[in-house]
Amino acid sequence: MIIVAADGSGNFCTVQEAVDHIPDNNKERVVISIKNGVYKEKLHIEKPLISLIGESAEHTIITFDDYAKKTFPNGEVYETFHSYSVFIGADDFTAERLAFSNSAGRGELVGQAVAAYVDADRVSFADCRFLGYQDTLFTGPLPPAPMKRGRFGGPREGMPRRHGRHYYRRCYIEGDVDFIFGSATAVFHDCEIFSKGRRFGGEDASGEFPSNRIHGWLTAPSTPEDVHYGYVFHGCRLTGDAPPRSVYLSRPWRNYAKAAFLNCWMGEHIAAAGWDNWNKPESEETTVFCEYENRGPGAATQERAAWSSLLTAEEAEAYAIPKVLAGSDGWDPAVS
Repeated sequence: MIIVAADGSGNFCTVQEAVDHIPDNNKERVVISIKNGVYKEKLHIEKPLISLIGESAEHTIITFDDYAKKTFPNGEVYETFHSYSVFIGADDFTAERLAFSNSAGRGELVGQAVAAYVDADRVSFADCRFLGYQDTLFTGPLPPAPMKRGRFGGPREGMPRRHGRHYYRRCYIEGDVDFIFGSATAVFHDCEIFSKGRRFGGEDASGEFPSNRIHGWLTAPSTPEDVHYGYVFHGCRLTGDAPPRSVYLSRPWRNYAKAAFLNCWMGEHIAAAGWDNWNKPESEETTVFCEYENRGPGAATQERAAWSSLLTAEEAEAYAIPKVLAGSDGWDPAVS
């Protein structure tokens, strides 16, 4: 076991130093134990079979403050995919009791600011926190091509796209606009998903968030057409400080987006329609947005978008966690 401690009492003072110490051709799991502290570093992991274990998610924090509107010395803009605080690009990664944070601030001011960029297979997080505003958690791979500009940028620009499976258990994830987004198959199990209210360039005299605006979308999947599962939320709590009916469950970053919410509690901030087509009416024919047995003030389905669906009990069985994540190798993070 490698010990990281900011106060110098461990083997290394930064997490990146500990990761760099591991051989590139690592074949056995390496556990890095991280003591409580704030580690301000832009962490990059591309070595397999690494486990990061913190003392507590509230007090073991890996953070950085890059953001989309920031510029490189040559004047090039960072855009979304250079803004990450932590990049995880190797398979069989696990993390426990850690916070991954982007402290750049509100998207209205700085644009997208990714806390964790996760582009790998068989990745699991337990009792972790993902903290940010716009685009907090990216679950790679990238879509085939950008919608508006010539390139995505970031650590995976131009590299082959590999489908990844992720498992998030008892995690806390916060943000506002599309703060969980990407192409992976990802299960969120017993997590809290917290929607932050937005200021829109200012706040009214009462100090409250404006209630006549859309404050966000929990997810923006870009699920590939040939992949059966996108985002699956099991037994999660959807909370937030955004105004009532101001946050959507999802919108399709790409037209074959898939998202399912099963047995979740939904706060009153969830919009009555539930689902948004991102001004792409053609996506209504190809997305798979569905729900099953949710509860709470935001779970009423009478006004849900007509192109979304309510699962039957038999259909819901297909979303059991082992089925969603098994893939061709039978991966089960509960026993990995």
